[in-house]
Amino acid sequence: MDRTFLLVGALAGFIGVAFGAFAAHALRSRLSPDMLAVFETGVRYQMYHAFAVLIVALAAARFDGWMVRAAGWSFTAGIFLFSGSLYALALTGITTFGAITPLGGLAFLAGWALLIAVAIV
Repeated sequence: MDRTFLLVGALAGFIGVAFGAFAAHALRSRLSPDMLAVFETGVRYQMYHAFAVLIVALAAARFDGWMVRAAGWSFTAGIFLFSGSLYALALTGITTFGAITPLGGLAFLAGWALLIAVAIV
């Protein structure tokens, strides 16, 4: 499982860097400043949580149990839901994508809470 999360974290980081460059170079002239800021927020949280998934990969090599795996999948779901909904909102202007964003935030919080539990138990 640690290799799975190493792969997921590395892919999320790679895509985050690519999306950040895309925003800086291709989207700057195409999006309003507000929507560019929304897109960049998605990139920022994706990068934070790419590192979180990499931490899970390290933790999975040391700690066994469902909580470590659940933390990794929670962070992964959060990246898709939180960052993905912000990307969709910024690129399409469809505001209903913004309703998905808090679900991703809850997934991020669940991942961090699970890592706290792993550290305590």
